[in-house]
Amino acid sequence: MSLSAAEDDSGSEIHIPADIDWHMLDKSKFFFLGAALFSGVSAALYPIVVLKTRQQVSSTQISCIKMSFSIMRYEGLRGFYRGFGTSLMGTIPARALYMGALEVTKSSVGSATVSLGFSDTTATAIASAAAGLSSAMAAQLVWTPIDVVSQRLMVQGYNSSKDVISNVNSCRYRNGLDAFRKILYADGPKGLYRGFGISIVTYAPSNAVWWASYSVANKLIWGGFGCSMGKKDENGVVAGSGFRPDSKALVAVQGLSAAMASGVSALITMPLDTIKTRLQVLDREENGVRKPLTLLQTVRNLVKEGGLAACYRGLGPRWASMSMSATTMITTYEFLKRLSTKSQESLTS
Repeated sequence: MSLSAAEDDSGSEIHIPADIDWHMLDKSKFFFLGAALFSGVSAALYPIVVLKTRQQVSSTQISCIKMSFSIMRYEGLRGFYRGFGTSLMGTIPARALYMGALEVTKSSVGSATVSLGFSDTTATAIASAAAGLSSAMAAQLVWTPIDVVSQRLMVQGYNSSKDVISNVNSCRYRNGLDAFRKILYADGPKGLYRGFGISIVTYAPSNAVWWASYSVANKLIWGGFGCSMGKKDENGVVAGSGFRPDSKALVAVQGLSAAMASGVSALITMPLDTIKTRLQVLDREENGVRKPLTLLQTVRNLVKEGGLAACYRGLGPRWASMSMSATTMITTYEFLKRLSTKSQESLTS
């Protein structure tokens, strides 16, 4: 995959920019701009993550509207940004690990699959799935402790809202640093990695499915768009007009592909995400001592509270969060890669 392949001269004659590989990127610009851009994305979507988290740990079904009013009434606007500082601090190293692993894996696996004789579409799907798997596993080394701390802060409402979220750890945290210190003191390093295993099981396959679905959807949409624009002659060859999509068309297709991939991923992994969130946030009481819930106890509680339906609490906010996050992420990510692309002189030297 080289920059000279930046135009697709297939029969449909729709000239779509090719993927930008790892070796084409200015790494310092890539990571610096990436940290700034994704911090802004995280800030915009954080309130939805708070809603999703509170719904998942609630023992009863509560609508998003009711939950939003409850947070606004008892905690104000800042209630939607509990734990945001901690989350933002973790975003920078986690995103760096994620993007680095994603691009390195996609580039190396993509080249290997093409050399093995796979078609371009199949090679792209395999490379994207492998990249999603490796990037999620790398990022979880940072994200799991950040998740544990930020989610504890997310569900820490005023006492007046305790009837909404039960079984939450009774320990009060002043800020992310205080939560980090208290969790480390109470449970040791393993307390910061509660749910690490289930996080890997949740996010690694989810990322693999998402990136594979995204790459396939992206190609299918452009393929369908090409067929609708071109006309076949008597030999079955599509004759197009050399159409070059503008930036708006590229963003629209990327956004639609991301939303489609998010829907598939959210439905498949929602039960695992609910279990993960509860493992990281809720405790049980044994002989007057609060202890972390086990995986089996968490599953049993969900079965008692409504079975599979209980596992899908917060699906609406999660799907909305994933779709908006994925759409903004992929458009921002593609924009970031083009901003960070080395000049032709640097590539040929």
